[in-house]
Amino acid sequence: MTPRPSSSGSDPKKTTGKKTAKASKQAVAKKAVTKKAVAKKTVAKKTVAKQAVARKTVGTKTAAKKAAPREETRAAAPGAEVAVSPALDAGDRERLLTGTHHDPHAVLGAHRVPGGVAFRAFRPYALAVTVLSGELRLALHDDGDGFFSGLAPLEEVPVHRLLVTYEGTVQEVEDPYRFLPALGELDLHLIGEGRHEQLWRALGAHPTTHDGVAGTRFAVWAPNARGVRVAGGFNFWDGTGHPMRSLGSTGVWELFLPGVGAGELYKFEITRPDGSRTFRADPLARRTEVPPATSSVVHASHYTWGDEDWLAHRADVPAHEAPMSVYEVHLPSWRPGLTYRQLAEQLPAYVADLGFTHVELMPVAEHPFGGSWGYQVTGFYAPTARLGDPDDFKYLVDRLHRAGIGVLMDWVPAHFPRDDWALAEFDGRPLYEHSDPLRAAHPDWGTLEFDFGRREVRNFLVANAVYWCEEFHIDGLRVDAVASMLYLDYSREPGRWTPNEHGGRENLDAVAFLQEMNATLYRRVPGVVTVAEESTAWDGVTRATHHQGPSGFGGLGFGLKWNMGWMHDSLGYMSREPVHRKYHHGELTFSMVYAYSENYVLPISHDEVVHGKKSLVSKMPGDWWQQRANERAYLAYMWAHPGKQLLFMGQEFAQGAEWSEAHGPDWWLLDPEYGAAADHRGVRDLVRDLNTHYRATPALWRRDTHPSGFAWVVGDAAEDNVLAFLRLDADGTPLLAVSHFAPVVRPGYRLGVPEDVPAWHEVLNTDAARYGGGDVVTPDPVKPEAQGWHGHPASIRLTLPPLATVWLRPA
Repeated sequence: MTPRPSSSGSDPKKTTGKKTAKASKQAVAKKAVTKKAVAKKTVAKKTVAKQAVARKTVGTKTAAKKAAPREETRAAAPGAEVAVSPALDAGDRERLLTGTHHDPHAVLGAHRVPGGVAFRAFRPYALAVTVLSGELRLALHDDGDGFFSGLAPLEEVPVHRLLVTYEGTVQEVEDPYRFLPALGELDLHLIGEGRHEQLWRALGAHPTTHDGVAGTRFAVWAPNARGVRVAGGFNFWDGTGHPMRSLGSTGVWELFLPGVGAGELYKFEITRPDGSRTFRADPLARRTEVPPATSSVVHASHYTWGDEDWLAHRADVPAHEAPMSVYEVHLPSWRPGLTYRQLAEQLPAYVADLGFTHVELMPVAEHPFGGSWGYQVTGFYAPTARLGDPDDFKYLVDRLHRAGIGVLMDWVPAHFPRDDWALAEFDGRPLYEHSDPLRAAHPDWGTLEFDFGRREVRNFLVANAVYWCEEFHIDGLRVDAVASMLYLDYSREPGRWTPNEHGGRENLDAVAFLQEMNATLYRRVPGVVTVAEESTAWDGVTRATHHQGPSGFGGLGFGLKWNMGWMHDSLGYMSREPVHRKYHHGELTFSMVYAYSENYVLPISHDEVVHGKKSLVSKMPGDWWQQRANERAYLAYMWAHPGKQLLFMGQEFAQGAEWSEAHGPDWWLLDPEYGAAADHRGVRDLVRDLNTHYRATPALWRRDTHPSGFAWVVGDAAEDNVLAFLRLDADGTPLLAVSHFAPVVRPGYRLGVPEDVPAWHEVLNTDAARYGGGDVVTPDPVKPEAQGWHGHPASIRLTLPPLATVWLRPA
């Protein structure tokens, strides 16, 4: 346009060259014609340039023609579109900079726009970015704040890479924002419904090849987040340039990062609803850093299993009809300092030598505080890194299986700690925990309880149970703290809890979760067993979920339940001086009143030998000889009682000190150089023989859950501190167990027996000299007399050793 005339016409210097109006109009017209000609010339030059670029890309059309599937590939008619600026608008820039963009893939990467294809990159700290596609090299404009953009006159969106220049280095990389989501619609549908039984395959970090490019897919559930970014060693822990996209209404955020592989550390940087940010470990991380470090680790398993035989026959016999004696182990302290692989060289051999059928591992899922023994979990999908990586843990399980030993694992779905890098208010609001503070806060442990009524949380836990059994070949889960889950008023004072919809105190959400977990696990994993640590008289803990009981609830669906009542009563009895035991005889016999109400495990667990409760042998009264005799008699009584057995490490050789995770069992007690080593070895030899006879005697386990497998001989001999009973196989073959808990010898003690057994042979006597006893034994067969006794048609006379249990079988 022509310059505006000056408004100061009075100045002679400014009016010297003044034209007439007609002359002025002619000048303007002439100038306009000239400008139009210049414009035509410029357009012609640009057209030539475009054609040159197009010609340059023709030779590489085969590679470039592969348009990103998410983009439209329609061709634009020449001259039909007016080019637009490829730069991001202020709103998108702001959301990307503040970590609040829900769909960065919609604006970053390559997109069809009027005039061609716009390329946009967000590369903080980069000095320059160039797009590479075949022979095309497009230098992007630096738009500031790490944003780069450029427009190429292409008809289709090409597959491209980025050449990124930083200070001192140039990197050719894939553009993460050119890829479609690596999560399928079925995954998202199942996650939305809370029914993804292999959730760990969808969420978390997964090394994969996507559209022919190797990298890692990251996915996390964070429905309350305003934005999520991935930070890790691969981006110097600055997630600014790696925002994730939100996939529909599922609350799942996803990003495929090319070039990131196994071993990389990462966390999710979450922008909360209030705009603040928090770095969180991945709830579905399958590997973690060694505590106290808290990062998640990208993991890819390369383990090849060798336990096919074990798995093929694991389901042959139901657990409650098979022998099961369990050795409970705290892996970090069993042999302090050993890794999973080093433990695999020692633990299977030790357990097999003692004859246990299973080990039960105290929680191996990652936890920040070693003093919690693993019962406050932050990494529900990751074996603790203290002892090695997940493949190392698989190696340990594999070696146990190949030694013929089943593996149970403690599992903790009741609660989780409040660490601000883990699950607590994960995305800025209560998510895994209940939204009601009274329901969320666990009153005993300072932890948070899961919201079992939220389908995604229930899915997280159900899939976690499946994960351990499918991925690590775990044979069973012992579920911790079930009672705290079942009752809304558990450890809560009146006014500190809200009744359920029926006005009761049962946590209906937890009931539904446990039923779903058990039903899912038993359906998916043949031969698995679940065990409930449940300390109340809840009806139907081991009843099938579809069978309704008198309380109106279906069963919880567990395979077995810890018999906490038996444990409490029997230890109470044994801790008393023998002279007082006759007044507490019912503490030993009461268990048979309810022995068949559930499928039971008899647990002498870690909980009973810590925090001032003393070790098992130290609970016993009397001098050292009597303490060991009491423990031996008690163990043989326990092995003969209906139910499966569980014994915590260290108790098998009468360790006198309480267990401590800081140093583990006192193995030095077994050192031949130690003067009293024979005393401890004697108890361990008894445990070995108990297991040997137990496994060889179907009467002790085949009818564990049926009253026909048990018959009293005498249960009321309180004055004598004696109780005796028969265990019966399916064909009626008996084992006679006699326990005598007084420190005297009772010769000629008469006991009623069946008349169809011609003679009885003593197969085990805890007073035998080889166990450290006084060797009051009966080496010869004992023939019954025709005299009826204790309601039986015949009887035998035995010499009962002091503080001992004797087993006899038909000779």
